[in-house]
Amino acid sequence: MDLTLDVWDSAEGFIRTRALPSQRTTKITRCLNLGSYNYLGFAAADEYCTPHVIESLHKFSPSTCSSRVDGGTTTVHTELEECVANFVGKPAAVVFGMGYVTNSAILPIFIGKGGLIISDSLNHNSIVNGARGSGATVRVFQHNTPSHLEKVLREQIADGQPRTHRPWKKIIVIVEGIYSMEGELCKLPEIVALCKKYKAYVYLDEAHSIGAVGKTGRGVCELLGVDTADVDIMMGTFTKSFGSCGGYIAGSKEVIQYLKYSCPAHLYATSISPPAAQQIISSIQVILGEDGSSRGAQKLARIRENSNFFRSELQKMGFEVLGDNDSPVMPIMLYNPAKIPAFSRECLKQNVAVVTVAFPATPLLLARARICISASHTKEDLVKALEVISRVGDLVA
Repeated sequence: MDLTLDVWDSAEGFIRTRALPSQRTTKITRCLNLGSYNYLGFAAADEYCTPHVIESLHKFSPSTCSSRVDGGTTTVHTELEECVANFVGKPAAVVFGMGYVTNSAILPIFIGKGGLIISDSLNHNSIVNGARGSGATVRVFQHNTPSHLEKVLREQIADGQPRTHRPWKKIIVIVEGIYSMEGELCKLPEIVALCKKYKAYVYLDEAHSIGAVGKTGRGVCELLGVDTADVDIMMGTFTKSFGSCGGYIAGSKEVIQYLKYSCPAHLYATSISPPAAQQIISSIQVILGEDGSSRGAQKLARIRENSNFFRSELQKMGFEVLGDNDSPVMPIMLYNPAKIPAFSRECLKQNVAVVTVAFPATPLLLARARICISASHTKEDLVKALEVISRVGDLVA
């Protein structure tokens, strides 16, 4: 993308915008990647997944060039939906070509005027936009605080709809499994219990938790001992643990059938690429050991060990690290916005690539460096990264 320069044109009497050509540097640096969502390492070539993806490419081509309801549903798409439903423990599932759209296009289908959405204050932008576009009343509860959620539920149920004070047609509580900017696990057991008590629906976004946590990679429900039958809508993406693209919604057969008849993302958007769909199927098979090996179990054990080791070492160094054990997302708090470019550039000079996050993605004075750990990281990789971060931390302190 070209840069622009605003120049005052005295002859014309207005500001004229001129494009300045971008200059790509010729310098290439090989870095240790601590910013990718490649939690299980499936984004790289894989001995089981890659041959199946190539076979799918030859059989189905890169794209269906059609929506799901026209010519965009192949046997791979049907197999993928069955595979996802079985993996997450729900009766049925529907898949979409983009993870962001899975939230933003789905929520307006589930709820509208006369309904109430109660959303965690740190939910992802895709949830925020989906909630705003639904026409429902939106209320926010303090991040991951069940006691405040109960207070909001009680107040809203007592007051009812604005002006008329009629009972709400529907109440949906929306939370995330792992919060991507905080690294925290959702307090799902307590939230599910509250939703049962007040007869609200639970919508769980597992973009960062599905495939990454739990004994068999089935996400926060497995990790925290929550029955998936108690979660009404389960959402997730394939862009993190599965090395692909797109997202899914899993729920009852009736809910999924309703979505397939009414959701614009299913009716009008091009279906997920068949090779991308095959990548997801194959990665799930590896996770479950259906490829005939134990590589899936080894990956899950490695990401858990890597995450907990890296987090504990950072804390020993004196860094303030957010999040919970087992979470592969660990924000290192920088606070001062001036430290953001310094921290990133100094790490890059030492061949470590990190992601720094600042306003508007976070509050102005809560800037951070967000580390994402992968099962592909070796112990040597992590030790090197810790040494670099320690030096850079001393430098920018």
